[in-house]
Amino acid sequence: RFVPRGIQNFFETIIEYVLGLVEQVMENREQARRIFPLVATIFLFVLFANLMGIFPGIGSVGIIAEHGEESFIPLLRPTNADLNMTVALAMISIVAIQILGITVLGFVKYSKRFFNFSSPLKLIIGLFELLGEFTKIISFSFRLFGNIFAGEVLLIVIGFLAPYIIPVPFLFLEIFTGFIQAFIFAVLTLVFYKVAITQEAGEEAEESLENKPV
Repeated sequence: RFVPRGIQNFFETIIEYVLGLVEQVMENREQARRIFPLVATIFLFVLFANLMGIFPGIGSVGIIAEHGEESFIPLLRPTNADLNMTVALAMISIVAIQILGITVLGFVKYSKRFFNFSSPLKLIIGLFELLGEFTKIISFSFRLFGNIFAGEVLLIVIGFLAPYIIPVPFLFLEIFTGFIQAFIFAVLTLVFYKVAITQEAGEEAEESLENKPV
């Protein structure tokens, strides 16, 4: 029987620990295993994309273009300092949640989250829920973009004013910020998924209580 050792054992320990955290949030191991690949992929991608900003040459090497006035165009930029990237990542997260929600609950049951014609009030609430899915994309993308872009500008300014010793603490701050932003993005994806698949169950329980004879 094969016994994992060394680096494999290290990574398996991390995966089991993170999977345990996801299971605590989901309160269901099957659902945790279903969403874990998406959450872990988002976390790793955002983390490494954030850390790219501290590599030498990223954002600081470029060309001078003249369009009426001189402007600096970097050849390479931190991935998440581009709003197009963060919007695309947010769309992937939200769309994946919808697909997984439909897979778990079925299309008809899941669609009642947004289009519930049992009462006018529930229909209005559902339409606000649908609008909320679009606002999540905006909040996701601008939160990540704002933090990473602000960190990029801070490092450029500090590096210009004091290029040797002073920027070092800010580099560690950027590493910490990159980790936190990746963690927040992944956890919010996890929480939104849980809300998406449990809200319908809560409504069914509420309806059963209302229909229960006194």
